[in-house]
Amino acid sequence: MSALTIKKYGAIDIGSNAIRLLVSNIVIKEGKETQFKKSSLVRVPIRLGADAFVKGFISDENITRMVNAMKAFKLLMDVHNVERYKACATSAMREAKNGDEVVAEILDKTGIQIDIIGGKEEAAIISSTDLNQLIEGDNSYLYVDVGGGSTEFTIFSGGKITNSKSFKMGTVRLLNNKKSVNKEIFANVEKWITKNTKNLKKIALIGSGGNINKLFKMSGRTEGKPISYIYLNAQYQFLKQMSYQERISELSLNPDRADVIIPATKIYLSAMKWSGSRKIYVPKIGLADGIIKSLYYNKL
Repeated sequence: MSALTIKKYGAIDIGSNAIRLLVSNIVIKEGKETQFKKSSLVRVPIRLGADAFVKGFISDENITRMVNAMKAFKLLMDVHNVERYKACATSAMREAKNGDEVVAEILDKTGIQIDIIGGKEEAAIISSTDLNQLIEGDNSYLYVDVGGGSTEFTIFSGGKITNSKSFKMGTVRLLNNKKSVNKEIFANVEKWITKNTKNLKKIALIGSGGNINKLFKMSGRTEGKPISYIYLNAQYQFLKQMSYQERISELSLNPDRADVIIPATKIYLSAMKWSGSRKIYVPKIGLADGIIKSLYYNKL
């Protein structure tokens, strides 16, 4: 019998809406495909984007919360016997004027080194996940990863990435922007999507991010089954009619999900409309999953 090896890796994703720690079991058996199994996922609602996109820097209060979160994550990784981990920060930390200082302070107080990554790198890490199971044959896909500060769009055609772009179109940012600014951002994204998908037939969307995962869960669909444009649009109208409080009390949404889910749904719907896609697939993947895989395959 061939030997079985199990490794434990950790990934810290410092987003604009929340900070996550994913601990994964990596099951390695000779002659078999390596399996990545989620062991634990902890999410803390530290909305860094509300600082970075409005004031331009991370507040002292949120720096303290981040330091405490990293100390807690470090203890959790010790308890789980994590042997390798990586921490990546995205658009909120990219844009905060004191981003580098915050990284230095966290390293000093917790020993955790955080890498601030660019939008292109973020898209590359995420697309190193299980997308290949979806991206088959001649079909074309528009991959949309909606975050708190930015949205990454990646076009797959003939099984390969043909184009990719990151836009400052995140949910936390949209909530804090003036309407005229958002209008301009949506117009730029529309232009890019229309231009880059106009020659592609039978295009489908692949959605990632906390909001689309939540919408998928609410739809009650089984894994692997897509959500239709019609369903998503109906859900959007339904959510918009409810107040913020009702979304928390009636739909059991987390307080830091109940507001951002509206702009997120609008982004996915718009991308479907502009690309002519009628359905969206929702594989459970995100930056943290990508970090674990990239660590394992030594891509980071």
